[in-house]
Amino acid sequence: MIKTAMVLAAGRGVRMRHLTTDCPKPLVQIRGKTFLDIILDKLNTYGISNVVINTCYKGDMIKQALIHRQSPRVLFSEEETALETGGGVKKALSLLRPMGDHGFFVINADALWQERSSSLLSQLEKLWNPRHMDILLALVPKKQAFGDAMDGNYFLEDGIPRRQRPGEKNIPYFFIGVQIIHPRIFHQTPTGPFSLRDLYDSAERAGRLRALIYDGDWFHVGTPAAVQEAELLLKDI
Repeated sequence: MIKTAMVLAAGRGVRMRHLTTDCPKPLVQIRGKTFLDIILDKLNTYGISNVVINTCYKGDMIKQALIHRQSPRVLFSEEETALETGGGVKKALSLLRPMGDHGFFVINADALWQERSSSLLSQLEKLWNPRHMDILLALVPKKQAFGDAMDGNYFLEDGIPRRQRPGEKNIPYFFIGVQIIHPRIFHQTPTGPFSLRDLYDSAERAGRLRALIYDGDWFHVGTPAAVQEAELLLKDI
């Protein structure tokens, strides 16, 4: 089993407006639990024992909020300036290895999902095959996306995910911010900030990007109104 995960928690969350003026987005609460605790609880339940969290905006608040947490074991990768998603994971690779040499989960700190059948993490790991994949993305159909989700960002063509191109509309699937990544995909990547989307595109071109179509619900909580909607609809927290 994969025992290692990284939670991306360095972002500012500017669309949250007043909710993130004095609080980093990962510490925004749904029914009295922070986004970050919801994610860490899911990881702990699945059996993930080692989690790396990257921090930048109000990172000391995040560290303080987790100071008494016993499991999973948490390590912090601190960024003086935000390195974006790809740069953040690359900086943390020394903390993720050797535990994640087979691959590790990478999860956005605001990735909130509600399961209908088996665990999302279990479904991903069952499909994961590092001989044929560098990245495995969790996607949901539009009908299972709630909150401030607008249009999707991936198509499936012969079972293979393809990211939307400029001008394309009616895109059927959303990437929900949960994935498995093999560390080799970071070879020859730039130093400094860059997006994980660049790596998705590289893996897609190489034929090494795959996707799981998740059977649960996903809540995109990028605005205060979406937080309120998640409060009403989310049951599994």
